[in-house]
Amino acid sequence: MALFLGTHRPRLDEKGRLFLPAKYRDDLAGGLVITRGQERCLYVWPVAEFATLTEQLREAPVTHKASRDFLRMFFAGASDEVPDKQGRVTVPGQLREYAGLDKECVVVGANNRLEIWDAAAWQAYLDDKEQAFAEQSEEVLPGLI
Repeated sequence: MALFLGTHRPRLDEKGRLFLPAKYRDDLAGGLVITRGQERCLYVWPVAEFATLTEQLREAPVTHKASRDFLRMFFAGASDEVPDKQGRVTVPGQLREYAGLDKECVVVGANNRLEIWDAAAWQAYLDDKEQAFAEQSEEVLPGLI
C-alpha cells in the first residue's frame, strides 16, 4: 500500500497536465483516480486504493440523504487517468475548475492519497489551520497520538 508524504509544488501546463512528484510515480504508474475533495482540493488515489474505498462506500445506506449527496458529488467528479511516460497526468477541466487550479499548484501527501490544491488556497488553509493543529488535544484522535 502506498504512503504519500510531503508537500510538492508542480505547475499545470497549458494542456491541464501536472507533473506528478517523482517519488510517487511508481505508486501511480498503473493508474489513478482524481476526484473532488473537501475544502475545494482534489483527491488522487491509486487505482487499487480507490477500489478498496469504493467497496467500503458501497455499504453506505442509499436511504440516507447525506450519504447519497456525498456519493453523487464524489463519484460524479471522478476521473480515471494513467500518467504518461514523463509522469504527467491530465487533470480534467471540470476538476481544475472545482479546485480553482490555474498554474501554481501544491501536491500534498495525505497518507493513502494525494491532494492537489491551488497554491494560494493551500497557503490560506495553512494560515487558518496551523495554530489549531499546534494546539490540538487528544480528543481529535483519541488514543492514537
